[in-house]
Amino acid sequence: MLYLTLFICFISSVLLTPFVKKFALKIGATDKPDDRKVHSKVMPRLGGLAIYLSSILGFYLLSPDKQYMIPLFAASLIIVTTGFLDDIFEISPKVKLLGQIIAAGIVIHGGVVVHFINLPFDVRLDLGMWSIPLTLLWIIGITNGINLIDGLDGLAAGVSSIVLITISIMAIVNGNVFVAAVSFAVLGSTLGFLVYNFHPAKIFMGDTGSLYLGFIIAVISLLGFKNITLFSLLVPIIILGVPISDTIFAIIRRYVNNKPLSAPDKSHLHHCLQRLGFSHPITVLIIYAMSAIFGIAAVLIEQTTLWGSFLILMVLLLFVELVVEIVGLVDTNYRPLLNFFHRVASTRKI
Repeated sequence: MLYLTLFICFISSVLLTPFVKKFALKIGATDKPDDRKVHSKVMPRLGGLAIYLSSILGFYLLSPDKQYMIPLFAASLIIVTTGFLDDIFEISPKVKLLGQIIAAGIVIHGGVVVHFINLPFDVRLDLGMWSIPLTLLWIIGITNGINLIDGLDGLAAGVSSIVLITISIMAIVNGNVFVAAVSFAVLGSTLGFLVYNFHPAKIFMGDTGSLYLGFIIAVISLLGFKNITLFSLLVPIIILGVPISDTIFAIIRRYVNNKPLSAPDKSHLHHCLQRLGFSHPITVLIIYAMSAIFGIAAVLIEQTTLWGSFLILMVLLLFVELVVEIVGLVDTNYRPLLNFFHRVASTRKI
């Protein structure tokens, strides 16, 4: 039934997206070109609406656990409404953040909370009063992480698909029916939209799509790996390695340059890769490959020993440092990160 739902959601999204495109053009929900954007013509957005509606169809067909489904449905409606309003009226960052907090609060109230972490050597770390704030921070952080990487045709949809594939595999292995059901429904819907969104894109997902995908991924990753070991908790972080690292680097860049955290720039990973000379589609495929590397590493960590997990983490850190070194060649905003890595390396040598 999971694979049938995946196919149905895919076909539903393929059929719905052209209608959503016409609707976006009719109401003026379009993205106009400017100096910061890579497209050169007016593009319809709201494509995320097709992803959302197709996902709802999948949820209905699979009828997963109502304990989490009802709050997830209510929260996702808030998130999609927030993105929808932004795609039409370009609401302020504060209003968008408020919508995300309300949505996160709904799922937290519904039981999506990390209460403790099992550390190595049979040590348990109870989060206590920090459980809700850390869960809230995670959901909002990942939601905005997917939103930030939505800068090239097919980038956010493709990376989200790779993340959802990884989560689906691990959910099936661990017997987590709810997470597998939600992942398959959203995955099929996202792949169907990607048919129209890969370069050259015919429609953008807009904040309607990027906020929805980020929110769903944030919630199901918590449901798949909560109340478990330290290394298991690292699994969703590694799966989401590309959006998380890009978000962290964006925060550091804006802090160093005395800019608001919500201020846009052209120093994201995809911008830097393009300045290195890679074409639009090749840049997207490179980031797909990076996401796949993080996904494979996450699966290996889940299956390997404690020392094997340490080794994989070290290799990933070296990989991240290499990427920062490369993009630092074309963007001076990454120099503070380079200096940090160099200081750490010098300390190790001492």
